[in-house]
Amino acid sequence: MERPINRIPPAHAVQAYQTFSISQRPDVLVRAACQQVGCGAWLRGWDTTVDESTQQGQVQAAYIRTQSGRTFRELRTAAGLTVFRFEAGQRCFAEHKTNPETYAVRDGDWRGNPTGRVRQHQRPADWVEDFGEHQLRIADQQKKG
Repeated sequence: MERPINRIPPAHAVQAYQTFSISQRPDVLVRAACQQVGCGAWLRGWDTTVDESTQQGQVQAAYIRTQSGRTFRELRTAAGLTVFRFEAGQRCFAEHKTNPETYAVRDGDWRGNPTGRVRQHQRPADWVEDFGEHQLRIADQQKKG
């Protein structure tokens, strides 16, 4: 059973309001960069250990050396394994996915959008800036009376 929404009765007409929202569609995943998802390998760097005495290890090492496009140092262990030490701040080898967020501002409130106008910000920082400026306008209007 859903809880009823407890809303304060609006003091003004619906046209006097703007609604700022952040939403996610639960059924949508998109490819994401390491930085977007807070990947530990991207943050701290990582090691990849390869056994070049096997065919698979030789293929992996060849890919890392010639095709990966990543910065690394190559080390050898006492057991004869090759360790590729990758620097932080570069894309790892994992395929990351994330659920994208939508940052929107629309006219009106829960009663509706009388103009139909909706702005969608591309970056979260832009939405935050817009929201902050809106709050400052409200505070200034309250001071003026």
